[in-house]
Amino acid sequence: MSVVPQISREALLAQLRDAVGAAHVLTDDQATRRFRKGHRTGEGPVLAVVRPGTLLEQWKVLQAAVAAGRIVIMQAANTGLTGGSTPDGANYDREIVLVNTLRITGVQVIAGGEQVVCLPGATLDKLEQTLAPLGREPHSVIGSSCIGASVLGGICNNSGGALVRRGPAYTELALYARVKDDGTLELVNHLGIALGNTPEEILTRLQNGDYVEADVERDTGRAASDARYAQDVRAVDADTPARFNADPSRLFEASGSAGKVCLFAVRLDTFPKEPSTVFYIGSNTPDDLTAVRRHLLTALPRPPIAGEYIHRTAFDIGEKYGKDTFLLIDRFGTARVPAAFALKSRCDGFFERLGMRGFVDHAIQAVTRLLPSHLPRRVRQWRDLYEHHLLVRVSNDQVEATRAFLAEHFAPAHTAGGWFECDAEEGRKAFLHRFAIAGAAIRYREVHRSEVEDIVALDIALRRNDREWVEQLPQDVERDVVHKLYYGHFFCHVFHQDYIVKKGVDPLAMEHRMWELLDARRAEYPAEHNVGHLYVAKPALAGFYQSLDPTNTFNPGIGHTPRGRNWQECNHASGGWPKGYSENA
Repeated sequence: MSVVPQISREALLAQLRDAVGAAHVLTDDQATRRFRKGHRTGEGPVLAVVRPGTLLEQWKVLQAAVAAGRIVIMQAANTGLTGGSTPDGANYDREIVLVNTLRITGVQVIAGGEQVVCLPGATLDKLEQTLAPLGREPHSVIGSSCIGASVLGGICNNSGGALVRRGPAYTELALYARVKDDGTLELVNHLGIALGNTPEEILTRLQNGDYVEADVERDTGRAASDARYAQDVRAVDADTPARFNADPSRLFEASGSAGKVCLFAVRLDTFPKEPSTVFYIGSNTPDDLTAVRRHLLTALPRPPIAGEYIHRTAFDIGEKYGKDTFLLIDRFGTARVPAAFALKSRCDGFFERLGMRGFVDHAIQAVTRLLPSHLPRRVRQWRDLYEHHLLVRVSNDQVEATRAFLAEHFAPAHTAGGWFECDAEEGRKAFLHRFAIAGAAIRYREVHRSEVEDIVALDIALRRNDREWVEQLPQDVERDVVHKLYYGHFFCHVFHQDYIVKKGVDPLAMEHRMWELLDARRAEYPAEHNVGHLYVAKPALAGFYQSLDPTNTFNPGIGHTPRGRNWQECNHASGGWPKGYSENA
């Protein structure tokens, strides 16, 4: 059991300033707002936001915070959707040091480009740019990359999965620090790269790229990606989901850790970039999309690259309220998105202090409403014709087989659905529209505050053999919802379900009601955004967290687990052991 040290906040702040410089230790409420307030949910006070500029500075910050007995929350881009990288209220038994790592950028190419080493501030967008000249791609090429998400954040959350052949973000090769059960700090080098012996030497050499190919172990016996996923997802008759966050087989050290360790670097596989073609499919009969999914996953020599579902309501909300995100990425690329988010956060904070919450959202919405439609003509036509939309991307060696199947399935006599083969611009914009939908509910909420209480946002994994994938809500739930947004990774049977809740309705009660409905369907949740502070961590996941962090120093309360030191109940918090779990599990 760790001993509780005594040190004043002033003394700790002085140590943190010595470690990273006074300019990078933020304590003012306005300066810390964009770090301690989640992208979609979650917010709470912190002692300080600390922004180290090197791996060694990150280590020194961690040493000081742990020695002082404070909570540490690690954060990179703060783009999570479940509040898992910010405080959740003020119900903690210790002060919080929030460590934001975005200043520590770096992507190091190894193994002739077949692998990379990513530092804490590396974004998916930066990784994609680094690999492009090599003709290779990272695990994820669109999705979270649109909002500037970090590579390490994806690993910690087992996130991603839009690309069917690559599955959730995963690696067994990482450099991280953990607090042992006696309260001491330990640096663990499982990168498979010889970098020295002391933390100072290891971190400095890695930061500088001070190693050669001979230092890189090729046959580590550890995976740098989820190689089995493509086969898992093709098992369309399996009675279980293809992937979900609490799957014990995909929890390993940093992978799925949800911030319960302090991550310094990960080593990942890269993938050859393949020429591809997009098919746009629409239907008013869900069984059509089921038939497409099952055939393309089982009959093609290789599975499709991606398959994204959009319901008509999600299409409409995304077209109107995700328009600014679409246009920003379309015109300037994903690299500009983090800066745009940061600017908006600062502006939001300014107007909130003037009592004008939502002013920026209203202004942006007023401007974008005046602009012409940003979607291709044929995509808009399909919106009018069909309720259910499916975007399928296949590698060009699979185009003929895909085209032949669609032509046969949607024969002229078939009136419920149709398809067309996208040109490059149509395909790019169709997928960009799909991913702009993800933030559209947030804009809708801010613009319609007088009518909307909040958003209940779920990401769920249905069983692979489930043919009843279109949700039917009971009337007592339906009447409390303004809009339902359904979209997701259709081939994986992973769906994002955003419910815009009417004013006066308790969102938490509705969420718990939704969980009951999902349990009855034998769905798993969350599927890819991790539990954050919204979901209850299932026993296997909660046990994994405790094994990584026996003193409960990092991100306590995640998944509704206890927030107190050493996993004790906290008198000030509502967190407790998840149902079916105990300290001795």
